[in-house]
Amino acid sequence: MSMKEAYEKKLQAHLDECAAEIDKLKAKADKEKANAQIAYYKQIEELKSKQATLDSKLSELKESSEDAWEDLKAGAESAWDSLSGALKSAASRFK
Repeated sequence: MSMKEAYEKKLQAHLDECAAEIDKLKAKADKEKANAQIAYYKQIEELKSKQATLDSKLSELKESSEDAWEDLKAGAESAWDSLSGALKSAASRFK
């Protein structure tokens, strides 16, 4: 397995984990009262937007050549950091 393929698998695993966490947060939001739901759903939409950005970066990475993927790695790392930070922040607010 090449470094590119290993990185793609790692990034996909992170995306899958984030999707599961977002689903858990949505389930918690569904149990809240109307006012709290609005705030929670807004956070969930922001998370989904960041998730879509990371998914897009992963798609770009998959389509890149073995030589070019390193150039795209920084953007993917930045998108991952943004999503991860937002997810941790949202999870702490949902407790």
